[in-house]
Amino acid sequence: MGKQMTEMLKGTLEGIVLAILAVQPAYGYDITARLRERGFTDIAEGTIYALLVRVEQRGLVDVEKVPSEKGPPRKVFTLNERGRGELEEFWRTWSFLAERIEQLHQTDETEK
Repeated sequence: MGKQMTEMLKGTLEGIVLAILAVQPAYGYDITARLRERGFTDIAEGTIYALLVRVEQRGLVDVEKVPSEKGPPRKVFTLNERGRGELEEFWRTWSFLAERIEQLHQTDETEK
């Protein structure tokens, strides 16, 4: 992944993870696997775990410890109402930015 992609992803990864949790609750490794299935192959598990700590501290998710077949209990994250509000704001912001960027791109293409 190039530097520009990495920088853009840093600004959007929280929203992407919240969107994954909006579909169904998940634990850290499961979220990483879902991201990889969607083409985000270079995201490290550590990045996701650090992000999950932040969203938990901000009160955007509820956490339940669930027994694991291997090792200690897993923390399963569920998007709560506050998290849903944050996700809605993310999508509004994303739509606004995507529209403006596309307008710039179309203008650039027509001027060539």
